[in-house]
Order: sequence, then C-alpha cells, then structure tokens
Amino acid sequence: MQVAGPPEEPREGGPPGQAAAAGNPVQAAQGGPGAIAAQNTPAAQGAPATQGAPAAQGAPGSAGELARPAKCGGVPSLKLTMVASMLDQPTYVAGPPGDPSRLLVLEKTGIIRLIKDGAVQQAPFLDVRSRVFFPAPNAEGGLLGLAFHPDYAKNGRFWLHYSSAPRGNVVIEEWKRAAQGGDSAHPEPVRSLVDVKHGAWNHVGGMLAFGKDGYLYAAIGDSARSPSPAADLTSKLGKILRIDVDQPGKAPAGNMTSGDPMIWDYGLRNPWRFSFDRLTGDMYIGDVGQKSWEEILVERPGQGRNDYGWEAMEGTHCYPPGATCKPRGLPPAVEHPRSEAGSIIGGYVYRGAKIPCLRGRYLYGDYVTGRFFSFVWDGKAATDPVELTSALNPNGLPSSFGEDAAGEIYVVMFNTGRIYRLDPG
Repeated sequence: MQVAGPPEEPREGGPPGQAAAAGNPVQAAQGGPGAIAAQNTPAAQGAPATQGAPAAQGAPGSAGELARPAKCGGVPSLKLTMVASMLDQPTYVAGPPGDPSRLLVLEKTGIIRLIKDGAVQQAPFLDVRSRVFFPAPNAEGGLLGLAFHPDYAKNGRFWLHYSSAPRGNVVIEEWKRAAQGGDSAHPEPVRSLVDVKHGAWNHVGGMLAFGKDGYLYAAIGDSARSPSPAADLTSKLGKILRIDVDQPGKAPAGNMTSGDPMIWDYGLRNPWRFSFDRLTGDMYIGDVGQKSWEEILVERPGQGRNDYGWEAMEGTHCYPPGATCKPRGLPPAVEHPRSEAGSIIGGYVYRGAKIPCLRGRYLYGDYVTGRFFSFVWDGKAATDPVELTSALNPNGLPSSFGEDAAGEIYVVMFNTGRIYRLDPG
C-alpha cells in the first residue's frame, strides 16, 4: 500500500471481474490472490444542510458515542461472522435507518432479499427482475445499489440503481415500502431520477448514499470507452452525481455550474462503492484502476466539483503507463499497485457500538486478491495503514461492504453467496 497526499487523481480499472482490468464485482474473479507486497503493514490481531433537505442519516447517539475512546491503542481483535448464505450473486447489503432488526440484500438478477431478526425471509422484499437486464450471467450490470431516505422509518422512501435494456442504460429510481409494514415494497416505482444510455455492461458504478447535506449521491462508471467520458461535463458517465430527491429536476447549490447539473465530481473511472463517515461526513470513494493502480479517494463535506483525473491519470501516475503528462486532478488518499490489489472495493469508516476501539478506522477490500485493508484519515492524509486479511481470515472475495442501522459493518461475498458481519474477535 502506498499512502499518497490528499485526494487527487484517479486511475483506470474496474471492480471485480475482469482480468486485471475493470468492471463491477458482479463478475466472477479471474485469478487467485496476488502476492503480498513487502511494504504492507501486517494484519493486526488483538490488541451545511441545504434548505429543504432532509435530515442526514446516522447512527444513534452523540458525536462522543461515535468517536474512538481515548483509552484505545492499536487495532482490536476482529473476525467475520456469517449471517446469511445461499444467496444468488449478492451485490449489496444495507439496514433501514432506525430498524436494527432488518437488513436488505440485493441480488444481481433483481431480487431484494429481507433478513429479519437474523433469518432470510422466503418472500422477497421486492422483485424487479423484469426491469433489470444484463446480457450474460458473467456480464457486469444488474441490480447494484440501494439507498434509504434518512426518514425511511416514517416515509418508506428508497432508491435503486440498476442496469436495464437496451444497451446497459443506468437507471436510478425512487420506490416505496408497502403501507402494511416493513417486509415488502410496492411493486412499481414512484418515479425515475436518472435513465442514461451507458452503452456497455462494465464500469457501471452502482453506489447510492445520502450525505449529511440530505442529498442523494450516486456513482456511475465511465462505460470503459476510449476516450473516456469521465472528464466530459455534459455526460453523467464517470461521475459522482448529487441529487435533490424532492426536486430532482433542480440542481442543488454547489453542483457543477456548467454541463450536466447533477454532476458533483468527475474524472472517475469506475467508483463501484463509496460511503460517508457517519461522524464527520467525509466521503470515501473506491475507484477501480485499469492497468497498474487501484485507489481510495477521500473528500471533505461540501468540497465537491473535483476532478479526480481519469483518464489522464491512474492514481498519481500518468496514463497510459510510461506516458509523460502534466499531472491533472486531485490525488488519491491511498493507492495500491496491482501486486497488492486488482479491483478495489470501497468500504466504510467503522462507527458501530460493538467494537469501540475500531471507531474512526476505514475498512475496505479487493475483489481480485481477497485482501482487506484499513487506515485512519486524520483530516489531511491517510495514516496508520493496517492490513486485516489474516485477522479476518475471509472465506471468499469481498465484492461490497454495507452498514446496518447501528453502524455495524457487513461484507458481501458475491462469489460464494454469503454475507458476513464484522465482529470483535
């Protein structure tokens, strides 16, 4: 792992699936775990809201309850506990705000499974298979992202991110929980927010999440075209979008002032998973590389309209490899050479209650090598990098991470159909 300066340039590559190239963790991995680079730290074992915007989602409790206790030192002992198995190509897991008894799991083909009180329910929460499309079982695309409204407990609103026909259109739609309880959703969407021609089945992106400003953020990949549309401000591809879900036709203040009004950040290759720190509001973006470098970007709240450099840059390096260039865009917080990672999976900053001494540490993984990494962002740079692979002893390749209502972290294993929870060791 190489720790770089504040967020800068992205690189090329895509989530799990394609041979060392890009894509979403919705394809089978090719190749076994990569070699562990000598510079890696060994795994530790043991020891401004906008007017009209909804309240931000977060774990219950005060800021002090979300912070790392002062008495802590090092990384505590950790393990992965399986909570569900025999799922059909799971791509994401999330818990509804304010509801610790439920988790929703997305399956690539278009089924949303409900885990209630620790048990997978026979009846799906929602079946959107008729709307979701990808051309072959091992192709990327499918049902990829889910975000709950911060006030979901009262209004039942949520959003889905998926690929559809005819040529990999990227769709973001609003849906609603059924009135008769929390175990199912209405069978038809409320409205469409985004339906953009993508033109391919890889580099779809797929993440949705609400920021502390109450707006919905969405990641869309660049479709693997060359030249990439990532720097084209008239295109939604290769971008992080920022959307007012109550006025989706109106650009939130702070978005790009030229080009597509939904654009928040640009110059991204395939930001498969990003997340927000529940305490600080910092956004952590995992952007999959192309040939040589994988990267994690960190962005402070409200500091959007950033160029992350793709496709002129791959991490802090000129692209293509060996080219000379004038550096462009913001650099990553952390970059990994291909000897360490082949398809980076952005994770979460831990803010749960079960492992207080893990709070403030960002955990993420790699779909190709199966390795788990972590660091602490001090507001300016990534510090204290610790690899967690041997501590967690994963049984599968991490394809996504998720959070429940209490801020506990989960790991999705697409290739084995299992969901794990991060627990104290």
